[in-house]
Amino acid sequence: MDTISNSEKSQILIDALPYIQKYSDKIVVVKYGGNAMTNKELKDAVMTDIVLLSLVGIKVVLVHGGGPEISDMLKKLNIESKFINGLRYTDEEAINVVKMVLAGKVNKELVQLLAQHGGNAVGLCGIDGKMIVAEKKLTDDGQDLGFVGEITGVNTKPILDALNNGNIPVIATVATDDDGNTYNINADTAAARIAAELGAENLILMTDIAGLLRDKNDVSTLIPKVNVSEVPYLKMQGIVSGGMIPKIDCCVEAVRRGVEGAVIIDGRVPHSILIEILSNEGIGTQFV
Repeated sequence: MDTISNSEKSQILIDALPYIQKYSDKIVVVKYGGNAMTNKELKDAVMTDIVLLSLVGIKVVLVHGGGPEISDMLKKLNIESKFINGLRYTDEEAINVVKMVLAGKVNKELVQLLAQHGGNAVGLCGIDGKMIVAEKKLTDDGQDLGFVGEITGVNTKPILDALNNGNIPVIATVATDDDGNTYNINADTAAARIAAELGAENLILMTDIAGLLRDKNDVSTLIPKVNVSEVPYLKMQGIVSGGMIPKIDCCVEAVRRGVEGAVIIDGRVPHSILIEILSNEGIGTQFV
């Protein structure tokens, strides 16, 4: 491994300074998912990044999913996973598993990991303090998805309380309604809405791709910056297609609701969050 000299180290810190100043005391929402959640080395890199940003005065909010863990647990319990138009159908039995896995297991493991890396984290879910309020979501053609929710409101107080107490809020995306029902919420959608309600400086969606590519088979065709007004045209051209559509719609939604910038980054690259926030190059595709 190449060792870098002290003068090179100091230069790296000096180069990062303008970005630290830009983001100081500002809120950055990170949606954590994909490979970076399952690969141990990547997981450690993400935790290190978040703790470092927190220690230099950037307020990080971590929003996470846990699809694979939910699927594993449903399988263990012999509950069939059913998908309608790409969305998980969630019956009463399944929503209890979602709540247990997301708000219990995954959430607390992340809080513990952040603590191991020297961070102060507090685990929350959308039910705490009625942080995420939802109603039943139907598919575009009116099909019932069970306990899958559409966000109707966000109460930012629990998140801001955690941040103001010097903690990193780690949020599991289950929600509630006025009748006491629990809903499963897509983590990208929840992160975008939370970022908007917090007036965040940046929304970072971690994915398993390099970003938006002109040719999906050629990484060198990465589009580094997209104006949200260009997105319908990119969809017409087929550049935005398939599983990228909901992710990019979340970025557009966040920017339209006042988030300064939203970016899709490659969670398979170690320290991609730091590269995005504390360097000139950035990484992935930014929506402005």
